[in-house]
Amino acid sequence: ATRKQIIARHSYLIMQTPTTAQLRTAIEVLNKLGERINTHANHSVQQLPDSKLGSDYAEKIQSQAVEQTTQIAVAVTELECWRQEVQQQRRQCVSHHV
Repeated sequence: ATRKQIIARHSYLIMQTPTTAQLRTAIEVLNKLGERINTHANHSVQQLPDSKLGSDYAEKIQSQAVEQTTQIAVAVTELECWRQEVQQQRRQCVSHHV
């Protein structure tokens, strides 16, 4: 089988560009995840004893939460850019068809 035949046979496996609504949903989900991470970290820190060890754990928990929410913020920014690109492409497509 040629490469074109293989691709044609398995075209359902090729990722389609998501809609702007799907991208917006992904952004909302990631923002909620960031909120959940912060809430969980704050709750965990409040449960720790007032001691040197508790303080050390609190720093580690907060540091991990910051790292995770920073990574989420980067992903959200990328998705927002992608969403804008898709919107622009759709606008151009509509203007060409009119």
